[in-house]
Amino acid sequence: MSTKDFVEKDYYKVLGVPKDATEAEIKKAYRKLARENHPDANKGDAKAEERFKEISEANDILGDPKKRKEYDEARALFGNGGFRAGGPGGGSFNFDLGDLFGGAQGGPAGAGGFGGGGIGDVFGGLFNRGAAGGTRTQPRRGQDIESEVTLSFTEAIEGATVPLRMSSQQPCTACSGTGDKNGTPRVCPTCVGTGQVSRGSGGGFSLTDPCVDCKGRGLIAENPCEVCKGSGRAKSSRTMQVRIPAGVSDNQKIRLRGKGAPGERGGPNGDLYVVVHVDDHPVFGRKDDNLTVTVPVSFTEAALGGEIRVPTLGGPPVTLKLPAGTPNGRTMRARGKGAVRKDGTRGDLLVTVEVAVPKELDDKAREALETFREATASEDPRAELFQAAKGA
Repeated sequence: MSTKDFVEKDYYKVLGVPKDATEAEIKKAYRKLARENHPDANKGDAKAEERFKEISEANDILGDPKKRKEYDEARALFGNGGFRAGGPGGGSFNFDLGDLFGGAQGGPAGAGGFGGGGIGDVFGGLFNRGAAGGTRTQPRRGQDIESEVTLSFTEAIEGATVPLRMSSQQPCTACSGTGDKNGTPRVCPTCVGTGQVSRGSGGGFSLTDPCVDCKGRGLIAENPCEVCKGSGRAKSSRTMQVRIPAGVSDNQKIRLRGKGAPGERGGPNGDLYVVVHVDDHPVFGRKDDNLTVTVPVSFTEAALGGEIRVPTLGGPPVTLKLPAGTPNGRTMRARGKGAVRKDGTRGDLLVTVEVAVPKELDDKAREALETFREATASEDPRAELFQAAKGA
């Protein structure tokens, strides 16, 4: 259905209700007429079928408060297809609504539906005019920015505030972001300042694309700025102090809302995405929210048991009890000494025991070990290994 046809149709007359009818009155009138003209009750009656479609179309508009408001505004603005404007002596002049819209047609539509962009897309540019007669261009969101930062292992666990130097597109200072060296760009006639154009995709739907004539800005520079070449944007560098939360992991991407490039025409700022790289630590490692550490113990500590002191990251050492007969590679847990979780609690410190073998022995130590070997000569630590190998 064309815009001209839409404005010229009197949906109030179709339903037989006054222009100030309430929603309840419109609903009641629609139900009565729909029952009388329903195709099932008028089989083979083409006029009744056409009438039913017209009634459904009217109800789709008048039964929806938003569509009804837009319809009423359009009718008030254009009258019955002609734009009404005061002339000398209180007279008026008309011009064809079809000429105003270039005879644009909507895409396919069902009963009560609209092709192409629908009412809002057709009249959005017209109803978005300011009091001074100019068109208000739509706000434009700023670009997202991505940056990288490298933290020490401790900074990643505890959190840190780091300086980031970023380059982004900012409003051009030479033309105050207008793109015109005289500061007087004109509104794009193609998109009427919105920066977007709609095209019908069939089925009553429409797709919105950036306007190719103004590149989505809504404005066209008659005298392009020599610095920004008419874009209104120029590359700018700035340094920002960014807080990296505690517990961040290597290669994690952090989103900081509103810290990206500034928006245009009152639009919101874009977001800043920071990719974090974490350096290795000479002592500690990490496994999810837990820290890891490998602690050497002597042969006698592992065999006889005892207490061992274990370092923690950024805190005092903790003392763990080592059971007698602890094997090499056993892992123990120091609770609450790990990385910071999202809820503020901490993971654990996983302590792996590594039995240290002395490289050199004095005579006294060698004699003691020889005595120990003789005392345990009947025990073969590899007996189960050979037994398992034979069974396999």
